[in-house]
This record gives sequence, C-alpha cells and structure tokens, in this order.
Amino acid sequence: MNDVILHYDSLIKENCDPVYDSEELKEYMNKWDGNSFVEEMRLSKSRTVLEVGVGTGRMALRVAPLCKSFVGIDISPLTIERAKENLSHLHNVLLICDDFFRHNFSSNFDIIYSTLTFMHFKDKKRAIKRIYDLLNENGLFVLSIDKNPSDIIDYGVREIKIYPDNANNISANLKQSNFTIEKQYETEFAHIFVSKK
Repeated sequence: MNDVILHYDSLIKENCDPVYDSEELKEYMNKWDGNSFVEEMRLSKSRTVLEVGVGTGRMALRVAPLCKSFVGIDISPLTIERAKENLSHLHNVLLICDDFFRHNFSSNFDIIYSTLTFMHFKDKKRAIKRIYDLLNENGLFVLSIDKNPSDIIDYGVREIKIYPDNANNISANLKQSNFTIEKQYETEFAHIFVSKK
C-alpha cells in the first residue's frame, strides 16, 4: 500500500489533478464512469453517499451537489489535501485520509460507489463485504472496474503494481456477500455493476 500512497502523492507533486483535465481527457475518463454511471446511483437530496477512492474529487464534484451528505475516503494524504481544495465550496462534504479497510465510519450510507480503485485492492471479496456492511438496508453499491488485465500500470517514470479486476470474480463476490446484482453492463474500458443490499 505504501507504493500506492507514494504514487498518488507523487502525482499531486507533479501537478497531475484530473479535476483540471482538458475536455478531451475528461471525455476519455468518462469511458469508465460517465453520465450513465452517475445516473445508476439514483441520487437525491435525502441520500447519504460514500466514495471509496475519492482521489482529488473528480467524481465527487458531480455527485456531492446531488445528495444530502457526501463522504470520500482515500489513502493518499496529498490527494486528500487537493480534494479539500477542489471541493471547498461544497458544505455537505467530509473527506477522510485513511485506509478504507481500517477506518471506523461513524454511520452507514445509502449509496456507496467506487471507480478505478478496486484494482488497488488485493482482496476484492473483503472490500465488497466491507461495503455491504457499510450500506443501509436497500442501499446501492455502484462499481466500475477496469477491463485491463495487466498487473502493472506503467506511468513512464514509474510502475505501480495493481491487482486486475475480473468481472466474473467480482460478480461471484457480490453474490457471496448477499448483494443482489440489479444491473451489469460494459463500457469501452469498464465493467459496471449496480448492486443492492
């Protein structure tokens, strides 16, 4: 996990913040989590939301204004600091720098989502079970996983070890954790799962 923290801290030091990507790059990123991904959350001003792997707030900027309260967790200190700057105008946001598996959340959530984060989790089953336990009854979990089967992301200046996701394994883990998969579909680069507790 230290390599992951160092990598994302380094991206901030290199002034790489997806919130400020060009429109072209934003459109490219939407191939993992575009408008349909956000629509699957069924957001409303009465719902509480957790993002696992909030990063600098790229998705949170779209989600937080549409819900009652928003919590984002990330393991990278510099990334969370940048997210706090990017989301400072929103008053329903709490950002936490901690390990998702260890953090003691003060409440459960109506909606939990994650995009481009599960590849950093070696134990996918444990992550899904943790999410199930953090959801309110009838809560939704919306997940986008990368189709790329490689176990390394090469950034040119450094490589980072990842644990590639497999749609069949994720589906099995969701069912084993008592989730009901309401919808599963593909985008160009991702598998999307919409699951209910």
